[in-house]
Amino acid sequence: MKRLNFTLDDDTVKLLEELSGKYYGGNKSQTVRAALESLAVHAGHEGWVIAGYTPKELDGQESCHSCGESHDKGDVLYRPVFEKGSSPKALPKMPSENWLDCPDCAEKQIYN
Repeated sequence: MKRLNFTLDDDTVKLLEELSGKYYGGNKSQTVRAALESLAVHAGHEGWVIAGYTPKELDGQESCHSCGESHDKGDVLYRPVFEKGSSPKALPKMPSENWLDCPDCAEKQIYN
C-alpha cells in the first residue's frame, strides 16, 4: 500500500464521504478505486475485445466487416469471439451487427 497526499475541494470531499458511506462501508480508498475503474471504462480502454475467431462457411455473398472485400458462397470468413477486457481498441458495447472478417483482417486483429 502507498500513502498519497493530495488536496480535494470541499464539494469533492463531501461527495467522496457520501459515496463511500452509501456504497463502500465508509472505505474511501475503495471508493476512489471504483471511480478510477469507472473512468477507465468510460475513457474507452475497457470494454469488449476480440478474444479469437470461429470459422464460418458462407451460405451466400458477404463482405468483410473490416476491409469491405466481397466474398462468395463457400468462402470461409471468421466471426470474432468477444470477451470483456482492456485495450485501446476496446468497444464500449457488444456489436449487434453481423461481423465477419476475411482471413487477412482476422490475422491483423490477432497480431496487432
